[in-house]
Amino acid sequence: MITKDCTLSFIPVILVSCKIRISSIQQKRNMYVMRLHRILSFSLFFFHHLCLSDHTYWGERMENREDLNSILEFLPVVLRSSALFWPSQVVEAMKALSKGPEHSKVDSGDVLFLAISDLRQSLSLSADSLAFSTADGFSLYFDDLMSRAEANKWFGEILPALADSLLRLPLMLEAHYKSADSISCVGVRDGIKTGLRVLKSQEAGVVLLSQELIGTLLACSFFCLFPDSTRGANDLQVINFDHLFASLYDNYNEKQENKIKCIIHYFERICSSIPVGNVSFERKVLAIDQTHNYIPHPNAESWSKSVVPLCLFEVCSSGLIEDHSKEVLEVDFANKYFGGGALTRGCVQEEIRFMINPELIAGILFLPCMADNEAIEVFGAERFSQYTGYAASFRFCGDFVDKKDIDMMGRRKTRIIAIDALGNPGKRQYRHKFLVREVNKAFCGFSDACKSHRYQILFKDDHFSEAELDHEIKSLESNSVDVLGISQSASFEDEVGIATGNWGCGAFRGDPELKAIIQWLAASQALRPFVVYHTFGLEALQTLDKVTKWITSHRWSVGDLWNMIVEYSSQRLKNETHVGFFNWLLPLLSSDDPMILDP
Repeated sequence: MITKDCTLSFIPVILVSCKIRISSIQQKRNMYVMRLHRILSFSLFFFHHLCLSDHTYWGERMENREDLNSILEFLPVVLRSSALFWPSQVVEAMKALSKGPEHSKVDSGDVLFLAISDLRQSLSLSADSLAFSTADGFSLYFDDLMSRAEANKWFGEILPALADSLLRLPLMLEAHYKSADSISCVGVRDGIKTGLRVLKSQEAGVVLLSQELIGTLLACSFFCLFPDSTRGANDLQVINFDHLFASLYDNYNEKQENKIKCIIHYFERICSSIPVGNVSFERKVLAIDQTHNYIPHPNAESWSKSVVPLCLFEVCSSGLIEDHSKEVLEVDFANKYFGGGALTRGCVQEEIRFMINPELIAGILFLPCMADNEAIEVFGAERFSQYTGYAASFRFCGDFVDKKDIDMMGRRKTRIIAIDALGNPGKRQYRHKFLVREVNKAFCGFSDACKSHRYQILFKDDHFSEAELDHEIKSLESNSVDVLGISQSASFEDEVGIATGNWGCGAFRGDPELKAIIQWLAASQALRPFVVYHTFGLEALQTLDKVTKWITSHRWSVGDLWNMIVEYSSQRLKNETHVGFFNWLLPLLSSDDPMILDP
């Protein structure tokens, strides 16, 4: 006889197995996938309520979970008797909202903000903590800028659907935690925790969230329901959307309106068709103490003596990083605070990416600012919007259907790497310690946890020749599963390159020639097969293609090129040269002499 406890113990396994199966289904069968997903979710919630009084079948009780306890003060729900709840007043208000404007009377931006204020009051959240012009921003967008037809759809269909998803948030979170420990991400060591938690600085780790849960968390952001009184003290950015709307009113411009259009479009999409995939957020850390579990932290000598060959380098004068057809790591020119000004007034490379891939915003909830030896990798964020322009010219241009392939964990094969460059570095960017800082930052982002043992060989004190190094790495590859302790389905990602551009050179005002070479060095040392570099028409990089071809033709190693960068930077600091690195390296470059490429 199968008991209640026995049945429930199989649910996490069944869900993971179904998600793996679901991820292989083609786009044309998505309707059936969504139906199956809803049936599975309903079944889990049903069994949960059936046995609410008996929590032992899940193993660890909710109140004893370290991951939940680390994030609980930043969530709007409450934990009681080993279960998560909304306060009863919140439930009643959300039920009314979920029934549409006939019941809730919420049919305008003005009334919507009053409803938000009531919800916040029920959660004991201070009205003073919201941005001053939040009410005006909601009114401006929904009552003046949005057409009447769009407003009718928003208040009649989308807002009720968001309220309905919020009602299910406690159950979604419980289901997430109860299945998190049984999930192993492809490409990371078995047994790693994936539950929602604060991924603190210097603690490498992964959080794996379903797209459905992310959508509900972002609905919390829209309703401004996240507690924010202690976020700053924990190096966490604001996650509520109050500043996004307040900025629209305080200093109206079209870019801000179009940022909000992207978010509204995202909500329309997920309310009409609930996404069924997953997204992982990883904090990557270079280990100062060279521990086994982390990627090693290179010192200056390691870079100087590296015999790793430089990888392929392709220069693109047109196109965008996010439109790349190959499977690549797409570089986010990040702020040390993940997301930068996405939820305020920012509208450059990072902020635009957060608008067209809004699931990235969820990471702001639990990712404190990055240290110099850290990077953040997001795997699986779906793109929902088309756009044109940049900064002040940014415009939402309609729906985007993301056709990226799906991996075994249900994640789209979109990998976004957030690395923050030095801000306004001036001449200090040429100092040795800052060269090391920048190249290590990029290396951290470009590294692959599956290659950690390879990296340890590269950074050993006993330096190899190129032939010896190649032999050592190939020997390690043949025993990779046993040595690394990686699940058998993991790979070394040897075909996944880097798609990047002028990192740290726009608002951060870095030297574009220096930054391009630093990224090439980091990608090569991380054993990535290629770099595709988008110059975005920057005049300072007109000769980048010639320079990289010349360097490649001379078969330089990472150490060779690093030492040239160090020497050039030393001369810049001493005012012994005032030209850019490219002209310093190849003085005849500006002459367009074809012999410049001769070995």
